Amino acid sequence: MTLPPVLQRARLPIIGAPLFIISNPKLVIAQCTAGVIGSMPSLNARPASQLDEWLAEITETLAAWDRDHPDQPAAPFAINQIVHKSNDRLEHDLQVCAKYKVPIVITSLGARVDVNEAVHGWGGVVLHDIINNAFAHKAIEKGADGLIAVAAGAGGHAGVKSPFALVQEIREWFDGPLALSGAIGSGAGVLAALAAGADFAYIGSAFIATEEARASDAYKQCIVDSNSDDIVYSNLFTGVHGNYLKPSIVAAGMDPDHLPESDPSKMNFGGAEAAKSKAWKDIWGCGQGIGAVKAVVPAAQLVARLTDEMQAARRRLGPTG
Repeated sequence: MTLPPVLQRARLPIIGAPLFIISNPKLVIAQCTAGVIGSMPSLNARPASQLDEWLAEITETLAAWDRDHPDQPAAPFAINQIVHKSNDRLEHDLQVCAKYKVPIVITSLGARVDVNEAVHGWGGVVLHDIINNAFAHKAIEKGADGLIAVAAGAGGHAGVKSPFALVQEIREWFDGPLALSGAIGSGAGVLAALAAGADFAYIGSAFIATEEARASDAYKQCIVDSNSDDIVYSNLFTGVHGNYLKPSIVAAGMDPDHLPESDPSKMNFGGAEAAKSKAWKDIWGCGQGIGAVKAVVPAAQLVARLTDEMQAARRRLGPTG
């Protein structure tokens, strides 16, 4: 299947994952002008009225970039919507997205027909993130245009399936847009995602350690200093299993090796206290691919590194690559 035209506008097969609290217009714009699809959660705009200001900034800045760089137009941007019942801003945020005709909407924590129809109504494309093949079927049945396969090792809320198994099972029945998430922090990882059958690599944690990201200096440096051994998988902090940086758990006064299980019915996404620390603010989400991150750099420099590494990986493969 040919990708929808809006997805073909990305110069590189990479989507910058929406990072709760951390993604902002500055990061999204830097990602898009570097040629990758940039994204942010609508909930990062607080108060809700700020979302209108942010979308105006993104759309106007990218339009100006395109006028000034006709030979290197910006990639499209995406807005992440949490469609779980705990999100009481969904209707408002969708209306703002409709105003700006947001080209790509990433939906999380539940697939909904009404949300997909709303996005299609203004001409947008919906990508829904899933952690297994059963959820993938449900998302497409409910009208999503594409899927984001969140495999083992992904930052934040993550599944446990091998990326190779998950992509293979999805590609047995679905030939539409597919992004793969899970410990991708290098250009070789991007190439591996494409070889496995995905159209895009979905990268989040590496973009936390960029100058534009709205993360604390300590958070960014912790990513630089850490590797996959420093990642803990737990559902304590939001009710949904996810990957977190061990040093942030220790700093919050907890033993990362002996965390209790949480009640999944008591999900929270940044608005309530979890284990005496606010999830995502004090407990830092992060994926297993951070061993490839060696310094805090501008987002454009990270994209350039990924591009160089993809080319080097292709050369290693030789004529068959």
